[in-house]
Order: sequence, then structure tokens, then C-alpha cells
Amino acid sequence: MASVVPVKEKKLMDVKLGELPSWILMRDFTPKGIAGAFQRGYYRYYNKYVNVKKGGVAGISMVLAAYVLFNYCRCYKELKHERLRKYH
Repeated sequence: MASVVPVKEKKLMDVKLGELPSWILMRDFTPKGIAGAFQRGYYRYYNKYVNVKKGGVAGISMVLAAYVLFNYCRCYKELKHERLRKYH
């Protein structure tokens, strides 16, 4: 017999497309819940890429790439105007 797991306890990858709206509505969107989600994400990233026996530059380089991409998106409006100027 297969055990039935409630929708609330399923991971996102295990949720079927029809169950997605009810799964999203069951999430905790309070400030404490959002902070907990960020904390779980941080610890998951840290334990997977940084806190390993034979670590490399992959963990730090992903953070650096995300930082560069975030700043590029934030400054795109100014960079777009710089690109279209003529220097003559």
C-alpha cells in the first residue's frame, strides 16, 4: 500500500500541477515563515557547497555570479543609456 502524503507536507518537486494553487496557499507567508525559508535555503546551500571535505571555488563563485547578475539587473537602466551614446 502506498502511503498518502498530505499536500502541505509535500516538496515542491513532488506537487502535481493541479495541486499547486492549494500547495502555495498552505505556505507560511508571515515574516517568521519567510525568514525560516531563507534560513533553510542558506543552510542547505552552505552544507552542499561550502561545508564539504574537498571543497572548491564552486560555492563562492555561485554567490559572486549571483551578486554580479543582481547588480547588472539593478543598474540596467543606466547601462542601457550609456550603451546608446555616441562618443564622437
